[in-house]
Amino acid sequence: MQHLEPYYAVIFTSTLEEEDMADYQEMSIRMEELAKQQDGYLGFESARSNLGLSVSYWKTLKDIQRWKHQSEHLLAQQKGKQKWYKTYSVRICKVEREYHFGD
Repeated sequence: MQHLEPYYAVIFTSTLEEEDMADYQEMSIRMEELAKQQDGYLGFESARSNLGLSVSYWKTLKDIQRWKHQSEHLLAQQKGKQKWYKTYSVRICKVEREYHFGD
């Protein structure tokens, strides 16, 4: 992912409850697919161990706001609070520069 102009990153960190997580995995995949269809979507990266870390990239703050309030995403957020997450944090950052190493 290479962008020349500033853009935004939504950093979502979470710890999960200890229960069957098959439906969580399904919802996670669905949310990534749905995010890709939204205006302003630029990319997504994630990793999960004891602490989950997901970063989505967006052109504007308005695009992030629309994604936050997308109806299917709202349902996933509610289910996450009720069933899957012990804790989570959301951070929204402006990315003004990026650089890479390797292929």
